Amino acid sequence: MTPVMSAALEGVEGLAVEVEVRISSQLPRVDVVGLPEAAVRESAARVRAAIGSAGEPFPQRRVTVNLAPAGVRKSGPGLDLPIAVGILAAAGQLDAERLTARLGLFGELALDGRLRPVRGALALALALRAAGCRQLVVPESSGPEAALAPGLDVRAARDLGAVLAHLRGGEPLAKARAARPGEPGPGPDLCEVRGQERAKRALAVAAAGGHGLLLQGPPGAGKTMLARRLPGLLPPLEPEEALEVTRIHGAAGRLPETGGLVVERPFRAPHHSASAAGLLGGGTPPRPGEVSLAHRGVLFLDELAEFERRCREALRQVLEERCIVVARARTRTVFPASFLLVAAANPCPCGWRLSTLRDCRCDDAAVARYAARLSGPLLDRIDLHVSVPAVPWRKLDAPADGPSSAELRERVAAVRARQRARLAGAGIALNAEIPAGALDALVDATPTARALLGRAVDRLGLTARGAHRVLRVARTLADLAEEERVGPGAVAEALDYRGTSTRPPAGG
Repeated sequence: MTPVMSAALEGVEGLAVEVEVRISSQLPRVDVVGLPEAAVRESAARVRAAIGSAGEPFPQRRVTVNLAPAGVRKSGPGLDLPIAVGILAAAGQLDAERLTARLGLFGELALDGRLRPVRGALALALALRAAGCRQLVVPESSGPEAALAPGLDVRAARDLGAVLAHLRGGEPLAKARAARPGEPGPGPDLCEVRGQERAKRALAVAAAGGHGLLLQGPPGAGKTMLARRLPGLLPPLEPEEALEVTRIHGAAGRLPETGGLVVERPFRAPHHSASAAGLLGGGTPPRPGEVSLAHRGVLFLDELAEFERRCREALRQVLEERCIVVARARTRTVFPASFLLVAAANPCPCGWRLSTLRDCRCDDAAVARYAARLSGPLLDRIDLHVSVPAVPWRKLDAPADGPSSAELRERVAAVRARQRARLAGAGIALNAEIPAGALDALVDATPTARALLGRAVDRLGLTARGAHRVLRVARTLADLAEEERVGPGAVAEALDYRGTSTRPPAGG
C-alpha cells in the first residue's frame, strides 16, 4: 500500500496529508476515516462518478480511505484527486511505483472527471514542498497560484483522465507558470489633500514606525481621504511579504482568477456593520477575516464608534499580539494580523461638535454616551490621536502643495531601513513592535527627555502602556529627524499625539 501525498487547508496554512487506501474482499462500500469534514466525506460519491467518467472501473469491494494524520480534522474538497488516484493504485489499475513521496496531488473532482480549482493552492503547495514533494499535479485553474511556491515542478491538469495518462507515462502534463505580477497602479496622492498639515505629518509618522492612527473630526473634513492615501506612503512589499500576503488572500478565496502574486500592500475598509467573524475571522472551517486580509497593509475602520462593541474590544488583543486566534471546541486556528490601523470617528453623534461650520445638536449626555463607545483600553493601544478640523474654503481653493506620496514614500523607506538595522538583533523591524523590556536599550532617550515624560505621566495620568507607546512614537520622530538619541522635542510631539500638549524645557 503506497500512500498518496496531498494537503488540506488549515486556516491560512497547509497541512500535508497522506491518503492511504485499502481494498478488501467485503461488500462494496467506501469508508473515509481520519476526521474528515462533510466535504471530504462526500468525496466518495464524486470520486466514484469521476472514475467512471474517465473510463475506469470502480472496485466492487470494500474501500477504506485513511487520511493521516488521523487526529487533525480535514476540510475542503481538494482531497478528491488523491483519493481517486489512491483507489486506482490500490485496485492495481495504476502502477503504484509512480506514486512516490516526491509527488503531491490536490484538486476537486466534478462528476464528469473535470478538475475544479481549490482554495489556498499556494498554502497547499508550500505544505507539500515542506513534506518533501518536488512535483505537484493540480487543477489547471489552480496552477498559476501553486506555481508561486519556489522549488516545485507544478503540472496543471484539466481532468482526471489527463492525470492518469501522465502517471502512466503517456502524454505529460504541461508545466504551470506563475502569473507575472502587474505593476502597481498609481494610487491617490497625498498632495491632493488641501490643508490638514498636522494630519499629514501624523500619516508620515504612522507609516515610518508602523503606529496606529485615530482621526477625529466632523464630516467632510478629509478623514477618509487621508486614510486612503496611507498605503501610498508605505514601501513596496518584500518578496517574502508578498508571498505571505498572497497565501492569506488565496486561503480566503480573494485572489483574482489569474492567481498572480499580490504586489501591492492591502488596504481593507470593512463597513461598520461587519460581523465579528467577518472582521476577525471564523466560520466552519475558519477563514481569515478583514484583520488578516489587511496583513502587511492598512486596515481602515471608518466610523469606529459604530462597529459592534465585541468587534471593537477584540481589536485590543489583535493590536498587541499582531495575530488573531480563532478557538473552537476541536480546533484552534491562528491567523496573522500585523497591519497598520487607521480609524476615523466623529466627535459626537451628529458629528459637528467643536466645528466652526455648523452648530452641534447633541446634549452633554449624548456626547458622553457616544464617547464611551470607545473604551479607554482600546484608545490606549492606538499610538497617534489626531484632530482633523474642517478646512476653510480659502485653503480648499488654493493650489495643491506639500510633498507628494512618492517623496514621502522614499523618506519612509529610508527611516524603515534605519530601524531595521537597529532592531535586527531583537528580531523586529518597526519601532511600534519594540517590546516593553527592550525600550530603554532600543529607544535611547536622553535624561531630559525621560524627565519630561515622567512629569507628563504624573500630571496627565498616562498609563504604563501609554508611556511606552509615547517612547516608541518618539523614537520614530527622532528617526525622521535623523537623530541618534530621542530628545525632549520628540517626546513632546509624541505626547501631543496622545491628546496632550506640553513644551520641552530649555536645554537638554
